[in-house]
Amino acid sequence: MDIHTAKNIQLADYLQSLGYHPVKKQGNSLWYNSPFREEKEPSFKVNPDRNLWYDFGLGKGGNIIALAQELYASDSVPYLLDKIAQQVLHVRPVSFSFQQQSSTQPSFQQLEVMPLSSPALYSYLQERGINMELAKRECKEVRFVNNGKQFFAVGFPNASGGYEVRNKYFKGCIAPKDITYIRQTGEPRETCYMFEGFIDYLSFLTLRQKSCPTNPDLDKQDYIILNSVSNLSKALYPLGNYEHIHCFFDNDAAGMKAVQELHREYGYRVRDSSRIYSNYKDLNDYLTSKKMLQPLELPKPTKQTERQVQQLAKKKSKGFRM
Repeated sequence: MDIHTAKNIQLADYLQSLGYHPVKKQGNSLWYNSPFREEKEPSFKVNPDRNLWYDFGLGKGGNIIALAQELYASDSVPYLLDKIAQQVLHVRPVSFSFQQQSSTQPSFQQLEVMPLSSPALYSYLQERGINMELAKRECKEVRFVNNGKQFFAVGFPNASGGYEVRNKYFKGCIAPKDITYIRQTGEPRETCYMFEGFIDYLSFLTLRQKSCPTNPDLDKQDYIILNSVSNLSKALYPLGNYEHIHCFFDNDAAGMKAVQELHREYGYRVRDSSRIYSNYKDLNDYLTSKKMLQPLELPKPTKQTERQVQQLAKKKSKGFRM
């Protein structure tokens, strides 16, 4: 798919295929609850005539590529065009009747949550290289009705009772949108590992188990999964409890910006662990594309690291900015 073809896709049809429906119509504009956060009053506007969108809460707008840029947290145009092309199979022209639709009507209805068991979802996760036992432990299978049609997907719970939902053809969220915060039992941990999405989190667990199958050692740190870099501000408060914060974000502009924001907040405590998969877009790409000839080398505090931390702290006290 090229840029011209993508721009000819109607935004309303594209949003419908992702599970987002307009709440009301004013003039020629369609108003939606924002796909980037939970809200009761719609602040996301689509102009069908110009085929443009604007999110008043985000302060951003543009065409379908700009929308995909925010949805998939990437500035890579080839990657975004590929994601749009994957979704275009589910894009159908739609019409909306607002006389029969309540502004409080949920996009996802008849939600059922159950243990992960669908062979189709197993196949999807295996294509992503994910260990199935880990997936069954961390995820659920969610079934729901969207626009009168039944769907099923992998569901990953967040801290507010919502779910990130994925299958081979669909990526969305069952509100409310929030981070996922996984804390280990027992003594408080000093280290937290952070991920943009749950597929990367599952990729990390899979890689860790590959590197040490008899003792995966998964409980020496806590985890925060942002479920979108737009949720970064929600993670700032719990991160204050940790001495070591390792960021396994995407190797793109959004991921680098998120690490920089954390550096400004917590300084030398933050480590950019994306160097481990520097030749790949994200941790899942590393998992599925790289032959596992050597165990994954995960960050461990060393004497050298501690000396570097002390040096950085001294520089920072003298006005050094990271």
